[in-house]
Amino acid sequence: MSAASASSSSPSPSSATAGHTPFSPSALPSLPAVVSRLRAAGCVFAEDEARLLVSAARTPDDLARLVGRRVAGLPLEHVVGWAEFHGLRIAVGAGVFVPRRRTEFLVRRAAALLNQLPTGRPAVVVDLCCGSGALGAALLATAGTPVELYASDIDPAAVACARRNLAGGGTVLEGDLFDPLPDDLRSRIDILLANVPYVPTHEVGLLPPEARDHEPLVALDGGADGLDVLRRVTAEATRWLAPGGHLLFETSERQVPDAVGTVRADGLAPRVVTSEEWDATVVVAQFRGRAGSGT
Repeated sequence: MSAASASSSSPSPSSATAGHTPFSPSALPSLPAVVSRLRAAGCVFAEDEARLLVSAARTPDDLARLVGRRVAGLPLEHVVGWAEFHGLRIAVGAGVFVPRRRTEFLVRRAAALLNQLPTGRPAVVVDLCCGSGALGAALLATAGTPVELYASDIDPAAVACARRNLAGGGTVLEGDLFDPLPDDLRSRIDILLANVPYVPTHEVGLLPPEARDHEPLVALDGGADGLDVLRRVTAEATRWLAPGGHLLFETSERQVPDAVGTVRADGLAPRVVTSEEWDATVVVAQFRGRAGSGT
């Protein structure tokens, strides 16, 4: 998944305490020392992170290793090997984009549309720039209707991760945007998720070190104005969407006018939905069919 973020959320305290304590209680007094190390390294949620690291460690030596990796600046999710997203544990590996909690708002909007579709056949869903496969996995868990899911990403590490998270639930393909999709999906896609990178190139260096140093640039850099990849998606979207189908993507508030203009220019009808709770802005664009074609 390629939506850019100014920061990565720490897993919630409930997630941190949900696991078992994998070594003897005599080792637990080390928890305050872990908190101190994390706080000294600048971890804002030091207490929550310490509990999560303790629950993830198999031995005291393993705990020391995990803490050392976190203190060295690795994203917490890369250290423990998973991220919490939409109530799921999503596997994430080194060099894979960490799903942002605010993107759960996009999943909710997609699920609402999915559940409005006519029954009688599986809904066709495609997740471009799928990253770890978090959006597809969350949508599968949320959908009240059968789903035929495809996901694609250009990054081999992300594809491997997505195959773990979507095992048995969807088809994960490696390639650039629509390129790896089977031709028989043309004009059949009901929901097209495209969580494309949207950080302008000159702002990538302003991202937190966890993102700019440990996540793939291809998942962050959206070009000069942050909309380069989006333009490539909208240029082809009407060839793939079913009449009445929807494209959904995140963007920043200041990019909305240009993003909406791009969507309209490529034959889609956009509306913008926002959430203060999730600090998220999502464009939902419908393909209403080609004029004079009857579709």
